[in-house]
Amino acid sequence: MAKKSLIQREKKRQKLEQKYHLIRRSSKKELRKVTSLSDKLEIQRKLQLPPRNSATTRLHRRCFLTGRSRANYRDFGLSGHILREMVHACLLPGATRSSW
Repeated sequence: MAKKSLIQREKKRQKLEQKYHLIRRSSKKELRKVTSLSDKLEIQRKLQLPPRNSATTRLHRRCFLTGRSRANYRDFGLSGHILREMVHACLLPGATRSSW
């Protein structure tokens, strides 16, 4: 189980990202359209004004059950360890278990 503080920090980042999403997207569109260097620098300064944690690249996928940040499968939203346990318990339909 991940620390509660890390999970809460991730939730805070998600809220910030949703709050500043439109501002970042509109300024990036402007940046692509503008050709002069001075205008580009001004728009880049605008992009640096929102908090760093509002950027989408700072978000991490976490396991739905445990909050683990590593070894996550996008299809299930679970970490590899929990996924393996659920497959062996026959809780995921369509998933086959392998043993060698």
